[in-house]
Amino acid sequence: MTKKKSISASKASLVLFLCQMISALDVPLDSKLLEELSQPPTITQQSPKDYIVDPRENIVIQCEAKGKPPPSFSWTRNGTHFDIDKDAQVTMKPNSGTLVINIMNGGKAEAYEGVYQCTARNERGAAISNNIVIRPSRSPLWTKEKLEPNQVREGDSLVLHCRPPVGLPPPIIFWMDNAFQRLPQSERVSQGLNGDLYFSNVQPEDTREDYICYARFNHTQTIQQKQPISVKVFSTRPVTERQPVLLTPTGSTSTKVELRGNVLLLECIAAGLPTPVIRWIKEGGELPANRTFFENFKKTLKIIDVSEADSGNYKCIARNILGSAHHVISVTVKAAPYWITAPRNLVLSPGEDGTLICRANGNPKPSISWLANGVPIAIAPEDPSRKVDGDTIIFSHVQERSSAVYQCNASNEYGYLLANAFVNVLAEPPRILTPANKLYQVIADSPALLDCAYFGSPKPEIEWFKGVKGSILHGSEYIFHDNGTLEIPVAQKDSTGAYTCVARNKLGKIQNEVQLEIKDPTVIIKQPEYKVIQRYGQVSFECIIKHDSTLLPTVIWLKDNDELPDDERFLVGKDNLTIMNVTDKDDGTYTCIVNTTLDSVSASAVLTVVAAPPTPAIIYARPNPPFDLELTGQLERSVELSWIPGDENNSPITNFVIEYEDGLHEPGLWHYQTEVPGTQTTVQLKLSPYVNYSFRVIAVNEIGRSQPSEPSEQYLTKSANPDENPSNVQGIGSEPDNLVITWESLKGFQSNGPGLQYKVSWRQKDVDDEWTSVIVANVSKYIVSGTPTFVPYEIKVQALNDLGYAPEPSEVIGHSGEDLPMVAPGNVQVHVINSTLAKVHWDPVPLKTVRGHLQGYKVYYWKVQSLSRRSRRHVEKKILTFKGNKTFGMLPGLEPYSTYKLNVRVANGKGEGPASPDKVFRTPEGVPSSPSFLKITNPTLDSLTLEWGSPTHPNGVLTSYILKFQPINNTHELGPLVEIRIPANESSLILKNLNYSTRYKFYFNAQTSVGSGNQITEEAVTIMDEAGILHPAVGAGKVQPLYPRIRNVTTAAAETYANISWEYEGPDHANFYVEYGVAGSKEDWKKEIVNGSRSFFVLKGLTPGTAYKVRVGAEGLSGFRSSEDVFETGPAMASRQVDIATQGWFIGLMCAVALLILILLIVCFIRRNKGGKYPVKEKEDAHADPEIQPMKEDDGTFGEYRSLESDAEDHKPLKKGSRTPSDRTVKKEDSDDSLVDYGEGVNGQFNEDGSFIGQYSGKKEKEPAEGNESSEAPSPVNAMNSFV
Repeated sequence: MTKKKSISASKASLVLFLCQMISALDVPLDSKLLEELSQPPTITQQSPKDYIVDPRENIVIQCEAKGKPPPSFSWTRNGTHFDIDKDAQVTMKPNSGTLVINIMNGGKAEAYEGVYQCTARNERGAAISNNIVIRPSRSPLWTKEKLEPNQVREGDSLVLHCRPPVGLPPPIIFWMDNAFQRLPQSERVSQGLNGDLYFSNVQPEDTREDYICYARFNHTQTIQQKQPISVKVFSTRPVTERQPVLLTPTGSTSTKVELRGNVLLLECIAAGLPTPVIRWIKEGGELPANRTFFENFKKTLKIIDVSEADSGNYKCIARNILGSAHHVISVTVKAAPYWITAPRNLVLSPGEDGTLICRANGNPKPSISWLANGVPIAIAPEDPSRKVDGDTIIFSHVQERSSAVYQCNASNEYGYLLANAFVNVLAEPPRILTPANKLYQVIADSPALLDCAYFGSPKPEIEWFKGVKGSILHGSEYIFHDNGTLEIPVAQKDSTGAYTCVARNKLGKIQNEVQLEIKDPTVIIKQPEYKVIQRYGQVSFECIIKHDSTLLPTVIWLKDNDELPDDERFLVGKDNLTIMNVTDKDDGTYTCIVNTTLDSVSASAVLTVVAAPPTPAIIYARPNPPFDLELTGQLERSVELSWIPGDENNSPITNFVIEYEDGLHEPGLWHYQTEVPGTQTTVQLKLSPYVNYSFRVIAVNEIGRSQPSEPSEQYLTKSANPDENPSNVQGIGSEPDNLVITWESLKGFQSNGPGLQYKVSWRQKDVDDEWTSVIVANVSKYIVSGTPTFVPYEIKVQALNDLGYAPEPSEVIGHSGEDLPMVAPGNVQVHVINSTLAKVHWDPVPLKTVRGHLQGYKVYYWKVQSLSRRSRRHVEKKILTFKGNKTFGMLPGLEPYSTYKLNVRVANGKGEGPASPDKVFRTPEGVPSSPSFLKITNPTLDSLTLEWGSPTHPNGVLTSYILKFQPINNTHELGPLVEIRIPANESSLILKNLNYSTRYKFYFNAQTSVGSGNQITEEAVTIMDEAGILHPAVGAGKVQPLYPRIRNVTTAAAETYANISWEYEGPDHANFYVEYGVAGSKEDWKKEIVNGSRSFFVLKGLTPGTAYKVRVGAEGLSGFRSSEDVFETGPAMASRQVDIATQGWFIGLMCAVALLILILLIVCFIRRNKGGKYPVKEKEDAHADPEIQPMKEDDGTFGEYRSLESDAEDHKPLKKGSRTPSDRTVKKEDSDDSLVDYGEGVNGQFNEDGSFIGQYSGKKEKEPAEGNESSEAPSPVNAMNSFV
């Protein structure tokens, strides 16, 4: 059984489960379980490795451990056994390994400095703690020193040294004055990382005599103070400006080593006047985003959580208007050991195998050493089941004596890691920890999670059943988690019930039952609606809900996502909220929240409070444009513009917008320059060189903008060097051997003068090459040819004109052209998750072989063969792209029970590399699609023939078909459901013993071993009872015709079917067939075979209102046929099933029969009273036939009443006076008369009351019949004739 796996912390069980090999886990912390199971010691709490203690307080060295039986504890100090019983100042806490060293009662903290290690031991092994280094904190006093006053000239730099005493841990430094006020710091004056106070340049206000450095020692909560330092600043005029010089660090380069994961702090403090500004860059790269911070007025660069990738050269640049200075700090990131795979506890059963893996990394690479129960494994007792292989211990066929605690130590020069992992060999039958009969309640269409927390050794297998005797659960509608939890992703009402979890291993099995109830969701069926209400009115919001009857809902109303105001005007009803006397503060959003114990729904509506319609308002308009623009104070880079405002039109002017036109470069195009408040009518404008300026002003108020003013006079500024360089400089190769350098050209006014050109420079990065430069004009692209494939280049583009160069541009990194990747991904593995989903893994290719920017990996996959049917000839390959350096991906939408192939290719900006070798995998079986068709044919009185096609997508090996059917009555109610299982190799079925004239509904689906597929439905009707069709019969003794013939073909048509009958003369046992088609059509005749030797047939499935041609033939008799007959079906009717009792002709006929019987009874009564005899009476007296009764519905005197299918027989010969025999046949010699005798023919006569007139009394009486033939029964019509 395939299980779906899900890794989700939110769904994790309360218990950890056994896993073999490297995934073995701890014993669950269940109190009852722990009382019974043995477990080696595990250290649960210990003091830090570097433990600085307060020398004035007791020293507490923690060591806590768990285990079964409870462990005992011992300590070493400086590598030798520490006998605590011999030291009165040292005690160990009960049931614990924690040491308490009593310092407050005379002990000296310095006497207990050293390296401590704790060991926890029981009969299953020994665990050890880290080496805990105990050091008491120190806060020494400042050494006395004579401090000379500092005489400094204004503008010079100054450093005030702090030089705090060395403490443990190092103190926190800050500068204050005598009034204990912190000294203000700025870009000019700041404290360095070493605690010194730096002045980039001193000012007269820096003169003071109380510069005091303080050192705070946190462990001892003490503050030490340095003697005050005096600074006196003297002035000399004029003050000389100075270019930047770095105060710290000194020189042009320095180095720094930092450990991985720490905070990297780099500092640059510069002297200079004006005060320099500090800028930081990383050579050949970018500062890491989201981890870079600037402190101390950008003098300190802070990078948190550093890694090896942060190694490199960091340059600080100090700049002022006179120049710049820089310093390069070469940073190397080393790493103390850190875990790649820490060893994990193993719980094994006797005879199992397992491994402990200990993998760590660092810089330099750490060494790995193993200990067993705290003893180096080389000198530990031998264990034949154990084999050490570098960072791995392999266990084979373990026994109970193999239980032990192993320690892995990974160390390098910057630190060490120590991890304990035990091997616990247990033989335990399965146990289920989830309480029995636990009730889970879930809202319909939500996920249901049923827990089965378990334990056992070996690890038990888990199975779920619905109900006590239900079948095992499987299929895509369930997810089985490794922790035993059963997940029903979309629980439905039919999911309700008992579920049984069974856990089994070779030592036994156990089961537990839980209950699941599915509740209806809570729904707000009438939500609050948006309302607009006038002030002081009343408003109501509705919130009508529908919920599960077993859940108790609570309704909460909120206003603007907060509680309703505590105001009696707010009335909360059962399903509404009413606000009385509405005010402006009631404006907002009102939310109705409905909560149950299982779900919550909400709906919101906005309330807008409006005032009564206002009185007519003053008409406001946009302002008139300003006028009388004037330029004054023309300078090279500035000019003053003034204007007079226009009329503000009842709305104050809020601001003025100034626009300019460059008549030299872009005549007629106006650009935004600046804007000023509406109270200001002059502005000083900054100008660019080599621009012919015109200005205009636009006034703005709350209504809108005015028309622009008339332009000012023109002002042409002088030319100058370019102030800026091109932006968006990029280097991207278009071919493997070139580098395309592009940039955004300067705008016309940015050129600052004529003759604009660009100096393009490049050199290969990380190679000691000189810059190569070229000067170009009127372009924004330059192509460098003959470059290596995809190597980094340093690029810069500098603007110049006829007057000179722009400032030195910044460098950008580009790459030469890409080429196709060289190698294919390796170690491609496919893990099939279910019948439609697979996961593919691969190893990444070396970055050097990508030869370009890694775009990602592409997975090509295609179906090779369907295991359940023939494949299509066309193979459609599908492609999935996984961006970046991803090494796995999911393949969705696979077809079940199919063979697939895939390969993986790496892609860069140029294209794709070679494909990996094709990997073949198969998807498991799934449920089939619905059968391709279901056709129901050959309806008879009690049977239907079903034909079907196999599913288009079997998705596996079909095991069977399931047919379910049930009758439907006239009110569309469904009858009992019958289910039939049909072998998979069948394609048709004849259903027998059905009810006649009954509609049936059929449900049909296919099955594989996985489950049932989608079903298709069809409806069909058995034909009506054809008992009323009277068939011609050949009389006894008659001579059969020599040549067979078919004559008298008659039809009686209804809406969608027709009754065809005929007379046949010829040899017995002829096989008849009926051919028919649309009249006047050239289509071939359709042929229907007649079952048996019947002389009638019902044509089904005809089109209403259509003329048809029909003929009857017999097979095996030289193929003779009857002459053609033509009939027309009736118009479409609302229902195909006709209830004869509701037909008008039937009701009228019954009324006529009843009237005749009544008249007959009256006449008989009168004649009997007169005492006379009449011919009928005499005949009755002579033949005391018990069957002669007053006429009934089934008397047969006028022939039986038939269904619509026999209406065509009305004009066929009937046996006069006699009821139809039980075998529903009529003798040929007695069928000469027809209904003409009873008034429907030309010879019939009628009385005034509509009764028939005949010559009954003149006929000769016949002798009683012999055998099966009954005597002729007098009919009511004959009786009436005797009275005429």
